[in-house]
Amino acid sequence: MDTDRIGGRRLKSKIFEILSGKDFHERLSEIRRFPGRQVVNHLFSCLYNIDELIKWRAVTAMGDVVSSLADADIESARVVMRRLMWNLNDESGGIGWGSPEAMGEIIARNMRLGEEYNRILISYINIDGNYLENEVLQQGVIWGIGRIAIAKPHLVRDSFVLLISFLESGDVMLRGLSAWALGAIDPVKARYFLLPLKNDDSVVKIYSDGIINRFMIKNIVNEILSEKMSRVPQ
Repeated sequence: MDTDRIGGRRLKSKIFEILSGKDFHERLSEIRRFPGRQVVNHLFSCLYNIDELIKWRAVTAMGDVVSSLADADIESARVVMRRLMWNLNDESGGIGWGSPEAMGEIIARNMRLGEEYNRILISYINIDGNYLENEVLQQGVIWGIGRIAIAKPHLVRDSFVLLISFLESGDVMLRGLSAWALGAIDPVKARYFLLPLKNDDSVVKIYSDGIINRFMIKNIVNEILSEKMSRVPQ
């Protein structure tokens, strides 16, 4: 038992070291070499970390690990997805920080899980679905949708009409993330709805590739309006 506890602490320390390091991308594959179920438990705790970068990198690592887990043992991967969903359930007694982002990352990486859980993620911003009232959680859902749209846009096309309403939100992050996600889903169709934001100089933070980037909403929108998507955050 003592050995198990020491092993658990060492694993937790190793994962934190990788998530916080400057060489995160180069060492991400190391996390996948550890037992998947043990790693997932430690990554769940990292989703609540007060350091934004640690939290976001835990999202990336969760997607990587659970996608690999799904290839080997789909039912174990489904257990992780259900756990993320439970965290967003009122009955869980928690808030679910990081859970929608992790769901989005996993769905973006694994087609089988994507086809099973894409509609559930979308339902969290549907007033007639499993709507989440908390704006921070809404931000996480929309980031997840945008992340999926970059990799597998067909899985989130049904979210397009739902995202439009967030373009008028008083929350800067909701406006910016929605513009980004709409552009990733269908840039041509999105242009009409994004016109009112072409002069919005509010700054939003969007995580991508292990880094938290800052963009003015108008820059995101104008890239979409000009059809030059190469510099839209991906």
